[in-house]
Amino acid sequence: MTTSEQKSEQKISRDMTIESILTMFPHKAQRISHEITSAGLHCVGCHAATWETLEAGMLGHGMSEDSIDRLVGKLNAILQAESDPSTISLTPRAAKKFMEILAEEGKQGWGMRFEERMAGCSGFEYVLDYSEKANEDDQVFESHGIQIHVEKKTVPQKLGTEIDFVEGLNGAGFKISNPNQKSSCGCGNSHNY
Repeated sequence: MTTSEQKSEQKISRDMTIESILTMFPHKAQRISHEITSAGLHCVGCHAATWETLEAGMLGHGMSEDSIDRLVGKLNAILQAESDPSTISLTPRAAKKFMEILAEEGKQGWGMRFEERMAGCSGFEYVLDYSEKANEDDQVFESHGIQIHVEKKTVPQKLGTEIDFVEGLNGAGFKISNPNQKSSCGCGNSHNY
C-alpha cells in the first residue's frame, strides 16, 4: 500500500490532537483548520492549544457530544473530497458566489485573477480580482464555467489550489487552500513556500 493510499484510509477521530491532525494531513490543513475554527476552537490560529484533543477542546468550550461528532464528520468529509494537484479550481460554492458578484458588478463573462503580493509577517498574501481577459503571460484554468487567470511564472507554486467561499463566525469570504504552502502566520493572512 502506498503512502497516499494509507493517508486516504486514515480518519480523524475525536481523540486526536489538533496538532496531529494538521500534521498528518498537510495537503488539507488549511481547510481543516478553518473548519475547526468555525466550530468555535479559535486557538488553532495562534497555536495556543494545538496539543488538546478535539474532544477536550470542544468540551472545554462547553460544546456537546453531538457537536464533536458533527465536527469529526465534517473533517473526515474534507479528507475524502477529491482534489486535483494539476490545476487551480473553485468549489461549486465559490463559483456560485463569484458569478453573483460578477452579475452585481455588471461584469458577466469576466474571469477571476489569482495573484500574490508581498505582505504580512510570512511573506505573501493572495489577491483575487476581476479579470476581463487573460494577459499574454497568463495561464488560464477553467472551473465551473469560470476562467481563472494566473501569471505563468507563479503557476507551479499554486497548482493544486482550491478556492472556496466560506461563511462563519469570523465573517464571509473566499478561502484559498494551497497544498504548496509551507507556513503561514497565525492570523492566516500571509503565507510562504
